[in-house]
Amino acid sequence: MASRFSIIIPAFNEAGYLPRLLESIRLASLAFPQGAVEIIVSDNSSTDDTAVIARSAGCKIAQVAKRSIAAARNGGAAVASGEIFCFIDADSALNPDTFSQIDEAMRNTEIIVGATGVYLERWSAGLIIMYSMMIPFVWLTGLDTGVVFCRRDDFEVVGGYDESMLLAEDVDFLYKLKRLGWSRGQRFRRLKGVKALGSTRKFDEHGDWHYFTLLTKVISYMFRVRFRIDPQQDIPEITRYWYHPNR
Repeated sequence: MASRFSIIIPAFNEAGYLPRLLESIRLASLAFPQGAVEIIVSDNSSTDDTAVIARSAGCKIAQVAKRSIAAARNGGAAVASGEIFCFIDADSALNPDTFSQIDEAMRNTEIIVGATGVYLERWSAGLIIMYSMMIPFVWLTGLDTGVVFCRRDDFEVVGGYDESMLLAEDVDFLYKLKRLGWSRGQRFRRLKGVKALGSTRKFDEHGDWHYFTLLTKVISYMFRVRFRIDPQQDIPEITRYWYHPNR
């Protein structure tokens, strides 16, 4: 029997964070009948107890070998049975009303895709400046992050996430859905009052100001991809950022 929601979690060595997310999903699921929310942990070749924790919590597990967040998300979607796909990072946590608001939004045929937005788990001068820089981007593009949700059929129409992209695959995915929505008279929906927790662990590890250095590397990579210049020189460092062995 198909579920109403499939929440898909890409995970590489997330044993330390996954229990918090799974508990928040459990609490958010209480407003719906048992089985309405299907949890899929897309295990991206973890070497810790990620899969053990997921299995003990009753999650469905998708094993994905390719080192790519886009591949992990697509791998989870490939085994999902839900009508609505929801994507969330493993180091996040959900607001208890998340599924209720997503359900309401997806019952509106004028909505094609949406997101909850995020709030940071701590603040500092560097994080405030970084967050302030992101706000104009969010409003100018009409996009957001957090729990990203769409209908299964629309996910399949746009072909899911682009696995050739090492980063910004989530922005590309939202743009593809928005373009599809424009052709149908549908729009993006930013939910209110249900922001997901945004982890600051990368800032804890690399420093609260590291994002500005990283941003130059991201821009370089995206420029090379956009203009079909070989981006290989940027790949090792970007890959290590997401898949370093100490995690």
